[in-house]
Amino acid sequence: MQSLLRLPALATPDGRAPCVLLPDWPAIAGVRALFTTRQGGYSAAPCDSWNLGEHVQDEPRHVQANRDLLHAVIGQLHASAPAHAQPRPAPQPHYLQQIHGCDVWALEGGAPGSAAALPQADAVWTASPGQVCTILVADCLPVLWAHRQAPVVAATHAGWRGLAGQAGGGVLEHTFAAFAQAVRRWLQAHNRPDADADERAIARHTQVWLGPCIGPQAFEVGDEVRQAFAAHAPAQHVTTQHVTIQRATAQSSEDWGRPDWGDIPLWSPSPQHPQRWLAHLPGLARQRLAQLGITQVYGNDGTRPWCTFSQETLFFSHRRDSARLGRTGRMAACIWLG
Repeated sequence: MQSLLRLPALATPDGRAPCVLLPDWPAIAGVRALFTTRQGGYSAAPCDSWNLGEHVQDEPRHVQANRDLLHAVIGQLHASAPAHAQPRPAPQPHYLQQIHGCDVWALEGGAPGSAAALPQADAVWTASPGQVCTILVADCLPVLWAHRQAPVVAATHAGWRGLAGQAGGGVLEHTFAAFAQAVRRWLQAHNRPDADADERAIARHTQVWLGPCIGPQAFEVGDEVRQAFAAHAPAQHVTTQHVTIQRATAQSSEDWGRPDWGDIPLWSPSPQHPQRWLAHLPGLARQRLAQLGITQVYGNDGTRPWCTFSQETLFFSHRRDSARLGRTGRMAACIWLG
């Protein structure tokens, strides 16, 4: 089951309490993660109200207040971790200039002080406690990574361009390559018996959580998108059109349903527009993760409760809101080490 956590103690002066989604994966000691919703915060329509994006023509003072609110939420969750017997400073979120590419940033120590200096990347990893890997989304797929043996975490912004990538190497493959290298360095530094583990061995102990994104009922694309995946998919997946995932049968965002295994089409013909397709973004991500040897994948199964387009009261959606309102806000996926 997913957990929607509302934090009334951090409500805005007009009573808007921030609401976050907590990943449903098995707990790993020292790892904390969250996904923000649009609820809570200071922004006015159409970015109401917890917009974290600086690039969406929102009032800068509102964005800063919303980012301060995220910092406070992270601090509250961080302080509630059992390992912290004494108060600790709240970990600081670090943002990227996301460009729908495949570059990965290593977050070690401090971060650039100005927006102009932010790294251009669509993924970030860290092995440093107190540094929050943060990516922003509003239909693209947020992907969080953690390892069960080494204290390494990562976050990835996976839109369709980054996910498709080039020559079988998209943003997930690039993230995992950097993540696995960091895990191996930690294992070697601590003289672990599996210090020389290859990527397949590291993958077996890697957990991934897929957050909310635009769902297959709403993500209509042209054939060029489907062809991009066919052209750049790993060799054994070029002709694969289905993926087996754990589906949910939830009826609302508060009820995430009973799991039930099923064979899910990655591409379905659009019922309204010939020559166009409904793409299953989380299914395509699961396919790529399986190719990497990662089988511990949790979260988004493509059902309606996970769909940013469909769940208007919970999530921003670029496709839904930009068409009607001209712009929309951004939500954050965050992961950090205690």
